[in-house]
Amino acid sequence: MSARLQPGDPAPAFTLPDADGKPVSLADHAGRRVIVYFYPAALTPGCTKQACDFTDNLELLAGAGYDVIGVSPDAPEKLAKFRTKEDLRVTLVSDPEKETLRAYGAFGEKTMYGRTVTGVIRSTVIVDGEGKVERALYNVRATGHVAKLIKDLGLQSP
Repeated sequence: MSARLQPGDPAPAFTLPDADGKPVSLADHAGRRVIVYFYPAALTPGCTKQACDFTDNLELLAGAGYDVIGVSPDAPEKLAKFRTKEDLRVTLVSDPEKETLRAYGAFGEKTMYGRTVTGVIRSTVIVDGEGKVERALYNVRATGHVAKLIKDLGLQSP
């Protein structure tokens, strides 16, 4: 199992292709806070709900200085389909080798329907403007997570 990140840890650097195949790096967001969230699969009910929640709150988050990047093992083509079908505005990146997922502690053993399986652990890591982990949340719920995150960050909905 990959080690989980703790507040104060340096956030692992990454460069991954987005839904259009263009490279996206954590370094591209230097000086801004970044919410990096990890989800198992595009076009599934829970992941769709979570991505739509982030999209619905993108203006609030961006206004408070946060960029949002969603990471999954899906191919860029599937991410493009997901983005179009659900009208998503968050940046979605592809990690088919699961290197970034592992580096962030978001891939490993988890319990699903009472069985232990290996896969993506739904997680959210908030990286500060200096590239350090501000918060690392693991095994988050797809539904209600974004609302809880906004509340925990002290951001109020308009």
